[in-house]
Amino acid sequence: MSSTETPSLQPEIDFRAIQELMDNAMKLVDQEILHELNSDVVLINQIGFHIVNSGGKRLRPMLVALSALTLGYEDKDHTTLATVIEFIHTATLLHDDVVDESDMRRGDETANAIWGNAASVLVGDFLYSRSFEMMVGINNMRVMDILSHTTNAIAEGEVLQLLNINNPDTNEAQYLEVIRRKTAKLFEAATQLGAVLANESEEVETAFATYGLHIGNAFQIMDDMLDYIADVEALGKNLGDDLAEGKPTLPLIHAMANGTDEQVKFIRETIKNGDRAAYLDILDIIKSTGSLDYTAKYAQGEAQKAIDALVGIPDNKFKKAMEELALFSIQRNF
Repeated sequence: MSSTETPSLQPEIDFRAIQELMDNAMKLVDQEILHELNSDVVLINQIGFHIVNSGGKRLRPMLVALSALTLGYEDKDHTTLATVIEFIHTATLLHDDVVDESDMRRGDETANAIWGNAASVLVGDFLYSRSFEMMVGINNMRVMDILSHTTNAIAEGEVLQLLNINNPDTNEAQYLEVIRRKTAKLFEAATQLGAVLANESEEVETAFATYGLHIGNAFQIMDDMLDYIADVEALGKNLGDDLAEGKPTLPLIHAMANGTDEQVKFIRETIKNGDRAAYLDILDIIKSTGSLDYTAKYAQGEAQKAIDALVGIPDNKFKKAMEELALFSIQRNF
């Protein structure tokens, strides 16, 4: 990624330092993940362990713990809710890879590529149901309310994205609505839950939810941009996957709004056909129309909104890590 194509917020964030700060908390989350994944159905264990242990950044469960610790929470329910969030996320990955017919994630074969679509869908269902079992154990109706609405919104986002596939008439507002539901909503729930556990005011709860929403938007927008410019080994999936699947993401939408008639026609046909072979030509177009820079700046704006949402929260090392994660979401290359 060239310097003209990346957001300019500084300083550059060392994600490993945040991981070190959260090491003890995340070890407890990992222990609970392994415990709750356990089933006497061997295939569930195999697929669950495959995707949970496949090298993800664990941002969503980390944000549950970070938000709770930022607010001084000292009990242990944040570990359970972090695990719930990770299980919901993992279930969506299993289902997504089936819908998208993906064969690579995080540099490894997807579960559906190894065990087949039926097994992946059913184990995803198991993870959803196990997560709700764990929610009930928290015995907090506010937690249940947030997470039930969140899982419903994610499902709606998946359907909305399906309607946009191979549809070159998808506009920016429709794209943003998809990522708000499909991706950002789970980030929003993760950080809001920390405030709920800490028994904070409605104002603080809203601030943390707002932070999560905007960091989730930033994360997904950057993810869509990385599909065109990342190093394939760092990204851990095939470049041009979104293009091959006919997904009209923000770089393409902006390019269609600003390209020549010939360029717009070419992009529209590529989206309709889901043509990975057009990748290099499409890349030239989105570069020439300034669409990479536009996308990067949009993501930067979302990251700044996330940071701004925490302005009224007292400073401590965990709040600083939350601010740094917002910057990391737009500086990352994987």
